[in-house]
Amino acid sequence: MPARIYQRSKNAMQSGKAGTDTWMLEFAPSEARKADPLMGWAGSGDTQTQVKLSFPTLDAAKAYADKNGIECTVFNTPPKTLKIQAYADNFR
Repeated sequence: MPARIYQRSKNAMQSGKAGTDTWMLEFAPSEARKADPLMGWAGSGDTQTQVKLSFPTLDAAKAYADKNGIECTVFNTPPKTLKIQAYADNFR
């Protein structure tokens, strides 16, 4: 079952960097989601998509995947760029 390893990004409501230094391992869905006929909610019988493992480093996540025979793809985090701007620049 294929998996992906990535570093969490901060959400839109977050100004700090809490939780962005951990690496996550998620499994890819093995079957398509379908609508429930009674409620209309989307769901599937695949329980692996609910599993999200967190690791302190990328090497620890790769070691876990290798040890358990999980084929994985690593998605590196793009470099963060800061736009240095002064308050006075708003009035130019």
